[in-house]
Amino acid sequence: MLSSEIAIEALQKKVIVCKKCPRLVKWRTSIAAKKTRRFAEWSYWGKPVPSFGDVNARLLLVGLAPAAHGGNRTGRMFTGDESGNWLFRALFNAGFAQQPTSTDRGDGLKLSDCYITATCRCAPPQNKLLREEIHNCRPFLLKELLILKNIRVVIGVGKIGFDAAFDSLRELDWTELKSRPKFGHGATYKLNDKVTLIGTYHPSQQNTFTGKLTERMLNEIFVKARKILDNR
Repeated sequence: MLSSEIAIEALQKKVIVCKKCPRLVKWRTSIAAKKTRRFAEWSYWGKPVPSFGDVNARLLLVGLAPAAHGGNRTGRMFTGDESGNWLFRALFNAGFAQQPTSTDRGDGLKLSDCYITATCRCAPPQNKLLREEIHNCRPFLLKELLILKNIRVVIGVGKIGFDAAFDSLRELDWTELKSRPKFGHGATYKLNDKVTLIGTYHPSQQNTFTGKLTERMLNEIFVKARKILDNR
């Protein structure tokens, strides 16, 4: 096993047992115990959700947090909900995943040249994170950025993911920008000679049902990322 794989595996073991945020611990465990009718037969994960993907990836996705009945149920980010359905179709279309679906940890999904992480690893009530919860989870993201040596494009999924990505990169002195760049769908910023930051609307049902985000719009984000990587 490569040193980066060992480091990532060790980090994710620490993620899974984290209990720094009492509000999130209470929420994710209560959801896992109560479940929801359509997933009544499931044994919910109910713990912080680890990141996953290719440790040699050049593309990094930074999302918000696991969904209560998505990642909090399946134990894998963006897995088991409609947001994930949209995301993995787009990743598949751009060649970053070998299949367009992600239903559970044993579904055979593999990412290629792509790694997925999040601002926070626990499902929050109403998908709303408190500032201190973002702060508590930040060290995990910072360590991932240091382990993943080949990152060249970072996609912030939603404004919170975009801001968390930029703040982390700035904290590691990966950019000379002093203030956060403006978030927008398709907004693109070259942070240094190697790393480019791209924003995308989150594929939440609030955005997809209203047409704020279409599949074509999401596909275009990953086509852009692919072009940047292929042109290096």
